[in-house]
Amino acid sequence: MMARRPRHSIMLIGAGILAVLTGGIATLALWPQSVPPVPATVAATVPPPPFVAVPAPPPPAALPMPQFTAFLDRLRAEAATKGLNPATLDQAFAGLIPDPEVLDLAGVQPEYVKTAGEYLTLLVSDTRLDNGRLKLQEQAATLAAVEATYGVDRHIVLAIWGIESNYGAGMGSRRVIRSLATLAAFDTRRPDFWRGELVAALRILQSGDTIAENMAGSWAGAMGHTQFMPSTFAAHAVDFDRDGRRDIWASIPDALGSTANYLKVSGWVAGNPWGFEVVLPANFDFALSAPGQTKPWAQWQALGVAQARERALPATLGPLQLLLPAGARGPAFLASANFRAILRYNNAVSYALAVGHLADRLAGGSTFLKPWPGDDRALAKADREDLQRRLVAGGFGSGAVDGVIGSGTRAAIRAFQKAKRLPEDGHPDLALLERLRQEVQ
Repeated sequence: MMARRPRHSIMLIGAGILAVLTGGIATLALWPQSVPPVPATVAATVPPPPFVAVPAPPPPAALPMPQFTAFLDRLRAEAATKGLNPATLDQAFAGLIPDPEVLDLAGVQPEYVKTAGEYLTLLVSDTRLDNGRLKLQEQAATLAAVEATYGVDRHIVLAIWGIESNYGAGMGSRRVIRSLATLAAFDTRRPDFWRGELVAALRILQSGDTIAENMAGSWAGAMGHTQFMPSTFAAHAVDFDRDGRRDIWASIPDALGSTANYLKVSGWVAGNPWGFEVVLPANFDFALSAPGQTKPWAQWQALGVAQARERALPATLGPLQLLLPAGARGPAFLASANFRAILRYNNAVSYALAVGHLADRLAGGSTFLKPWPGDDRALAKADREDLQRRLVAGGFGSGAVDGVIGSGTRAAIRAFQKAKRLPEDGHPDLALLERLRQEVQ
């Protein structure tokens, strides 16, 4: 989930769906199945299967306490330069031991991701909609006040709350100080980032906004109803209920007000939609979905683009970017500057689209007009790497082979599609990979 660009790329979002975003599912470079029981009449005549003991996974290996202690001692020695007083550190570090599980979680690299259609189906579920409608009524006064103060659509704020923590049901239960201290001391990939977030968390404690026992969150330190990272809390959290504390854990007004404040600072334009679904004309030039192809609505209309469902659009709308999350065969959208503000919360198109769509549904809107392609499947990491290797080998790209489908890979895909006279949608799918395997060795 809000250290903004880095935050959601490293945290558990909502009820544990980090794997959905891993691997660059749709980054924007523009701006358990149950088993049916055996019927009793059959079960009585069928011998039970042999018992097979399945060993429990081993617990995480203990981390060396001397290294952890030495890290904490170094931080104590630098406390004054970080604006921290010894009493804050004494309280925060009392009895503190490292948490090896957070290192395991930080090192997880899921093999598969979800398609945009699967992701939105997961997040914009009937249950989340029903719960959101209840919250829309229960928190009507707070949401109205937040909208009036910051100019951010209440349904967008509500949708972020719903996606980030399922309206407060899944805020995370790990001690933030313990998690961040462990990561800062032992994660060699991003030690400076974790150290900075730890210092920001300690400053929150020192300010009196909360206490260490109540500062709970995800394994990565994302906190509260709308999952702010400590540095984002420091910069953008607000005391919306005016009780003298910025408490995004226990105060829903503080959490929702802080979220709206962050979106406003990120460029949210009051009165504008995040975007809307559109219908593209026959023989449309899908290369217009590439980054940097923003156009005013009137110019899109001149190209034959129409709203999927007619609505009045404000004069302040500004340039719009065409999005094709499932390629040329899936739904198409025009996204505004407000979509980019949501991306500041999490820089993944599927996330921002889920927020926008959930908000629209909570406001009384309907489902998308065009269905997601039923045969669209997410590529495994090995397949994404194979796709990148073949694009490079074919002279269509020069980027890293890392399995992350970013702007460089999508540009290479478009170059290949243009050379083969395919729709230039930049979408990586199995059909594209199979063609590359046939034509590029």
